[in-house]
Amino acid sequence: MLLHFTKMHGLGNDFMMVDLVTQRARLQAGQIRALAERRFGIGFDQLLTVEPPRNPDMDFRYRIYNADGSEVESCGNGARCFARFVRDQRLTHKREIRVETAGGPLTLVVQHDGQVRVDMGRPRFTPAALPFDAEGDRPLHALKVGPEGSSETLELGVVSVGNPHAVLQVAKAKSAPVARLGPLIANHPRFARRTNVGFMEVVAPERICLRVFERGVGETLACGTGACAAVATGIRQGLLKSPVRVALPGGELTVEWPDPEAPLTMVGPAERVFDGRVALS
Repeated sequence: MLLHFTKMHGLGNDFMMVDLVTQRARLQAGQIRALAERRFGIGFDQLLTVEPPRNPDMDFRYRIYNADGSEVESCGNGARCFARFVRDQRLTHKREIRVETAGGPLTLVVQHDGQVRVDMGRPRFTPAALPFDAEGDRPLHALKVGPEGSSETLELGVVSVGNPHAVLQVAKAKSAPVARLGPLIANHPRFARRTNVGFMEVVAPERICLRVFERGVGETLACGTGACAAVATGIRQGLLKSPVRVALPGGELTVEWPDPEAPLTMVGPAERVFDGRVALS
């Protein structure tokens, strides 16, 4: 069968968008991995599907699949692309769109300037929310990584923003050992479902530089939930003050968390690249 899709990106974090409201398909993990290949397929960080909601109070169901075929709970950059996609496809004319995800409900607002605001809900710091094997909730947790004899202990903030994140403060994001430490932290056995890993440089209380290693993907040019996670852990540790501008390799987002009882909100762009059709085998 021929599957219609749209390629989109949010600050270089790129997605294959699939409308499963007006067309029918059942994507298998192997098919997703093949489509994600940048030389032999379409190429993307995640594949996102739009489906009819199961909850009548929601507008759509939003599902996220990593390049390795695994389904995950949330994706902030993808959420912004999702909002623009459903309007471009005329699946809705609403500017405020409520979607259900595996990580909980999200509210997406398409602003008049074309930017998309995402209400990410309140961050959850309890280890059980990720889940993460730790005794009690604290701003920083010690994590031993690497083989015996050459291991090192890192101090990480952990938080769920619909999906799990570990955040490591570094002196310089540009030279941070993302390729080395990213897989060690992401796949550490204390994270039962693996985790995304942020490498955060605090430039000022209202500005950070960030690189993110995403589980099932690797380092991406931008990560919306990673930006939210970094800001939440930074504010909790007294390092940051809302609103915070987050500079990622692909561009800049603004994250707000004015009060511990308030939801995190993220504002940023969403860009359409091209439309296409692909034969599913």
